[in-house]
Amino acid sequence: MRVRWARNRWARKRWALNRRAERGSGTVLAVGVIGAVLLVTATVVPLFAVLAVGRALQGAADAAALAAADTASGVVAGVPCEAAAEAARLNGASVTGCSVEALIASVSVGRGYLGFDLGARARAGPPPG
Repeated sequence: MRVRWARNRWARKRWALNRRAERGSGTVLAVGVIGAVLLVTATVVPLFAVLAVGRALQGAADAAALAAADTASGVVAGVPCEAAAEAARLNGASVTGCSVEALIASVSVGRGYLGFDLGARARAGPPPG
């Protein structure tokens, strides 16, 4: 009986020592997980912002092409490419290319964001037929 009690006492001591040695490991794990989440968030959020700016840039290209086409058709007075440049400027972009053939306007716009050069193109004119 004496041996069994001593063995159990040793097991209890060892369990208590192991428990003290592992104290704080949950905190280290939590700090690591929080750091990983913050790193992923800091990487992904700017990339999603680039996608949003790209969609806004496409809207600016569409508006510029429509402004140029309206001017080319005579609905609005002025020079088509100047109207496109003004529409693009109002939408936060700049015209990089503009051409008008007959009544069809083709416009390219660009904008820089976070070191990326983003661009979009659009065409506008009367419906075919």
